[in-house]
Parts: sequence; C-alpha cells; structure tokens
Amino acid sequence: MSKLPLARFKVLDLTRVRAGPTAVRQLADWGADVIKIEAPEGDGGLGGARHGPDFQNLHRNKRSLSLDLKQPEGIAILRKLVERADVLVENYRPDVKFRLKIDYESLRAINPRLVYASISGFGQTGPYRDRPGFDQIAQGMGGLMSITGLPGQGPVRVGIPVADLTAGIFAAQGILVALLEREQSGEGQWVQSSLLAAQISMLDFQAARWTIGHEVPGQAGNDHPTSIPTGVFATADGHINIAAAGSDMFARLCRALGTEALTQEPAYATDKARSANRKELNAAIEAITRTRKSAEWIEDLNRLGVPCGPINHMNEVFADPQVQHLRIARKVMHKTLGELEVVGQPIELSRTAWDIRLPSPEPGEHSDAILGELGYDAAAIAALRGARVV
Repeated sequence: MSKLPLARFKVLDLTRVRAGPTAVRQLADWGADVIKIEAPEGDGGLGGARHGPDFQNLHRNKRSLSLDLKQPEGIAILRKLVERADVLVENYRPDVKFRLKIDYESLRAINPRLVYASISGFGQTGPYRDRPGFDQIAQGMGGLMSITGLPGQGPVRVGIPVADLTAGIFAAQGILVALLEREQSGEGQWVQSSLLAAQISMLDFQAARWTIGHEVPGQAGNDHPTSIPTGVFATADGHINIAAAGSDMFARLCRALGTEALTQEPAYATDKARSANRKELNAAIEAITRTRKSAEWIEDLNRLGVPCGPINHMNEVFADPQVQHLRIARKVMHKTLGELEVVGQPIELSRTAWDIRLPSPEPGEHSDAILGELGYDAAAIAALRGARVV
C-alpha cells in the first residue's frame, strides 16, 4: 500500500463522546498520527463502555496518552506536544479551554502553524455559548424533529446522532481546508463548528423552503416531501422503497405496475396534481405492490429503470452483496476483544487509501512511548506516574 495521504500530520485529540471523535476519526483513518489525550483514569464512560461497540468504532487508529491537565506538569507536556503538532481538536464547553489556558491564542503563541479545531453545541460566541450541547437538543432547535415522523405525530428524533456526526465531519473538512491554506500562508488558524450550525446546514432544501420560499415544512412520514410518488409501499411479504418523481419516471413506474391509465387521470397527470393527491396515488400504487413479494418488485422495477430498494435491518445491510463489495466494514485485531469489524470510510481515492491500522487504545496505552518521543527518560516518566500526571 502507498503511504497514507495524511501520514505527515500530527494530531492531538482532546475530544470525547461523539462529535469530536468523529472529526478526528476522519483524519486518523487517512493516516494522521493521532494522540488521544485523556485523563489518567480514561474517559470515564463518556462515549459508552471502553470495550463497547461505540467506543471501539470511534477511536480506532489512535495512540493514547493519559495526562492530567489540571496539574501544571500535565499542561507543560501538552505544550511540548503542541510545539510539533499540526492539528489540535477539542470539544470542551467554550469556557474550559480558556480556564486551562489551552485556547487557540495561547497555543498559537507556541506554534503559529497549529490548526486548532473547536466543536461546541452552539458556537464559541453568542447568547447560547455556555450551554451544554447534546445531539437531540440540536435536532430539536435545528428544525429536524419538526419535519421527521408521520403527519400529526408530534416531534420525532432521527435514529442516529446526526448533529453530532455532521458537526464532526464538517470540522474535519474545515481542518483540511486550513491545512491547505497553511501551505500558502504558513500559518494555522482556528476552525470552529457546532452541532446547531451543522444540523441547520443538513436541512438543505427543507431549510431553503423557508429561507427562500417562506414555506414552513411539516412532517411527511415516509413520503418524500416534494418528490411524488417517493415513499414506502407494502408488498406481499414486507415493504419496499420506490422513488418515481417526475412525469417520465412516474410513467415508467405505471408501465412496470401495469397501471398506465393512471398517467391519463387528471389527478395524477402533473407533479402538482400528484402532490395534491398523494394519499390516493399511494393507495393505488400499494394495491398493486401488495400482490407480489419485495424481491420480485426490486428486481423488476430496477431492471425497468425505476429506483426501488429494500428496507433492511442492520444485519441485512451488511449481508448485502453491494455493501460487501464496497468493503466499508473492515477488520482490526484488539488484544483483549479479538478480531473486530468496524465501520469504515465512504470515500475512495484512485491512488491512495484509508486504512484501519490500530484498534481503539486502552487508557494511556502509549504514554511511555509518546513521552519518550518528547525526550523524557525512564526516570522522568516514573516520576510523572508517581505524581499521577500520567
């Protein structure tokens, strides 16, 4: 394998729970040398049990240095690491880094080339700056829960922590942009993302329906809010998704179902008419789809150019031949847990690759090696351990 594309970058990871670790995972999988800095007792269960699936999936490809940042010696070690680092990522509440004197301006004085990334609930400034951030709070404030679920059902959260995950991914994108810009300016900068901003950005066309069209979107359940007919339809043995928006695709679907006459009915003849009569149209389609099994419809509709797919449970997702072909699940050997399969990257490059090289570390597993790289000898490391700095 060619050298991983981010192998030349050193990253200090001061993050916990999900949004921050998600950002760092993006860099680690592509080869960055990541040092996870955590308290001597570990992360204290934040992000789930250390040997649980969530933690193991989030923190692979990192080395762990245990460090007590409440002690001056701990801060001194961090500052030594900053001298040679390219990136530092933190997701403390905004006031914490200033109290510890490890904010961007303080560390920039040590290393002007440092790219410093902060992820927060609501931003580094503003009236909600000091509020604790949590994914579900951002889903609600950012509008996602008002458009999720069945019409009239009341607010519904999405089944993944989408605000956390996207805030982390956007932070990683910002870090890469800052590293590219550094090649021109020679200087690092402060990268910021928040759960609230990330959640609103992910609303995309639903948000634009308000900002441009001044329309307040509501809940549409399993139906696409604007592309009709697109939704979930019952079959003889389950359910399938069909996406047949637009007149051409709708006509193709009707031919596949043997209901060409629907295209001639005024109630379904145009996009606007199909939207106004969505409920009746869905019922007419489902009366046909119920007559055959899901696999039969999926095969026939796709063959005829109509997008159609199964609604898989998680075990079915990873058994799917296309998912296996994509190799998005990769194996790694953990010294205690044995062979694990983690969820990898959805991006492929033609000449360089991402890789799962290391399992998630034990607390402080690499402390001696990392301190040795900083010039501490065995006696100095023993003294730090005796003082519970590491």
